[in-house]
Amino acid sequence: MGNNSAPPSVSARALATSCTRAMRHASRQRRTLAPLLSTHWSIVKLSRFITDHLEQILKEWELFASSLPIPGADISKAELRDHAKQMLETIVRDMDVIENAAQRKKKSITGVSEITGKETAAATHGFLRQQIGFTLPQLTAEFRAMRASVLRLWMAQVSVASKTATEDILRFNEAIDKALQESAIRYSQQSDRTRNTFLAILSHDLRSPLSTMTMAGALLSRPSANSSSTVEIGARVARSAATMTTMVNDLLEFARTQLGGHMPISSSLGDLGEICKTAVEDASAAHPKCKFELSTKGEMIGDFDAPRLAQLFSNLLNNAAQYRTDDQPVTITACGDDDTAVVQVKNFGRQIPEASLKTIFDPLVQLAVSDEHKAPNATSIGLGLFIAREIACAHGGTIGAESSLERGTVFTVRLPRVSLNEGANGG
Repeated sequence: MGNNSAPPSVSARALATSCTRAMRHASRQRRTLAPLLSTHWSIVKLSRFITDHLEQILKEWELFASSLPIPGADISKAELRDHAKQMLETIVRDMDVIENAAQRKKKSITGVSEITGKETAAATHGFLRQQIGFTLPQLTAEFRAMRASVLRLWMAQVSVASKTATEDILRFNEAIDKALQESAIRYSQQSDRTRNTFLAILSHDLRSPLSTMTMAGALLSRPSANSSSTVEIGARVARSAATMTTMVNDLLEFARTQLGGHMPISSSLGDLGEICKTAVEDASAAHPKCKFELSTKGEMIGDFDAPRLAQLFSNLLNNAAQYRTDDQPVTITACGDDDTAVVQVKNFGRQIPEASLKTIFDPLVQLAVSDEHKAPNATSIGLGLFIAREIACAHGGTIGAESSLERGTVFTVRLPRVSLNEGANGG
């Protein structure tokens, strides 16, 4: 009986041969590419990339930090970078730790509201950023920029997507989120501590003039009070009232700047010399035992907010009176030319450290001073110089400070003089 199955056609045999060859070729390609892909990923693993490109990442961090507006701050390169290098090194170490799924889950849900163990670089960064005047949104923006910078630079060198790359990104995000959390916690803790200290100092400093006024009221109510004692008591009441007025004014202006962002200015034609004279009178009322000397030179007429500038100079004079030596006067000099007016307030006393000069105009910052060096009518709530800076900036001017034992402590205010027309000049 014959075989009914037909022999395979030539085309079918050719197709089978072609498929076999293609499969063998693909197998050889996989064996060839495997070590290349392995080598590629060993080079661009994210933690290794951060270590190899640390300086480039730090430069981008520094550039972003320098773009953030910090009023009155002259921040050095070292301060801009702060603990960024140590934070990145910590992130790399964290990413290189082998973890299973359970360990990663536990890490993601523990310690979300507190810092345990040793102080971390991220926590110290948050503390220092609060000290030099960064806001909390600016602090968080730094970490957002770091995340974007690292991933952008790394992805530019990654040409193959894989599970390893995805895991690297997840581990990096977890590590940088942890750093951000630690930094924000320490920032908030320092803010709370500063606010509580401020309230304690305010209560303490208001108690003294209030006690004086209470005693004055008791003395005046006595039948034995005579005219001579009444005059002396009245002077004490006036000094205490001046002290409290300064504190309250500073508190009001601080609240205004925090709510509205900028201090409003209402400028009109004014005499800077007369403004300085008013400031000296106000400071003399608060510090009757301090000698103030005023001198003026050059063009004094300009477009100024007289009450605001009087407050600015009064705050500088009050500050100088608190830290002066008893044998030297506090001087205020005003000089003007066609474009600019410069006012300097100077006192001799303890030198202000360089580090303190960088933050002296920040709100709630106070210089350390012993009781024997502190004036009896000192107003130390830490807002006077902040208000002075805000007023100067609102006028389009600047304020700075320098201090040495030889030349004393000098606060310099530079203000633009708005060009006056000929009628205003009397021409």
